[in-house]
Amino acid sequence: MVEHRPLRDFLAYAILIFGVFIVAFPVYLAVIASTHDAATVVTGNMPLSPGTHTLENYYRAIFVGGSRASREPVGHMLMNSFISATGIAVGKIIISILSAFAVVYFRFPFRKTAFWIIFITLMLPVEVRIYPTYKVVADLHLLDTYAGLILPLIASATGTLLFRQFFMTVPEELLEASKIDGAGPFRFFKDTLLPLSVTTIAALFVIQFIYGWNQYLWPLLITTQDSMQTIVTGIKKMLTTTDELAEWQLAMATAVLAMLPPVAVVILMQRLFVRGLVETEK
Repeated sequence: MVEHRPLRDFLAYAILIFGVFIVAFPVYLAVIASTHDAATVVTGNMPLSPGTHTLENYYRAIFVGGSRASREPVGHMLMNSFISATGIAVGKIIISILSAFAVVYFRFPFRKTAFWIIFITLMLPVEVRIYPTYKVVADLHLLDTYAGLILPLIASATGTLLFRQFFMTVPEELLEASKIDGAGPFRFFKDTLLPLSVTTIAALFVIQFIYGWNQYLWPLLITTQDSMQTIVTGIKKMLTTTDELAEWQLAMATAVLAMLPPVAVVILMQRLFVRGLVETEK
């Protein structure tokens, strides 16, 4: 029997509502600011109700672009971010699942050493190794390219660890049954492990897509052309002005549009994402 305690329930709901308010109110302000004109936003007396410039602001943001710091339309920046984030997520999944498969199912010298070397790279994020990485990318003439945005970020010790832990929960009987059927290593991988790994792949895709979408420092460093900038760097450039006021209404509209793809990915893949993180037995 569950004991009913009104005071504890009230406190729990109050904390929950307060947390939601802290997270949701800045988003609400961004949405409201994107519906007003520049003068209303800049004066500091912006009302908390929607304005009448919604269609104008979003049309300018998506198809026209800003007239000052960044002239690139948001639609093109969204495409750059989507290609970059998808490439990073898919690349990380491919490399991680193959490396985890090798570490778990193949017996070769220094197998555990190789895994720990991969694991240690968690302590070397791109910000730590950014100078040598930039030098390599520049020497390969990959600046202002999608390959330059994606390739340096696709190695993932987190993904390798996640797939390794999952593969270690797969019963040995499945491997033995595949051997009896005459299946080689890669057929066992394709016909048995991949179907079982769908939820784990979905969970890693969501995590790495958001990771790639939110990248700021690396795209800012290697993109010199407005046509290659991502949505996150585009917002920063919109707010960076010298003698003129920033177009806050367009920046807020861009910020709202930048939230939509990650939110859509999380919502569409929510069930697979949760199952991939919590299931340990298949």
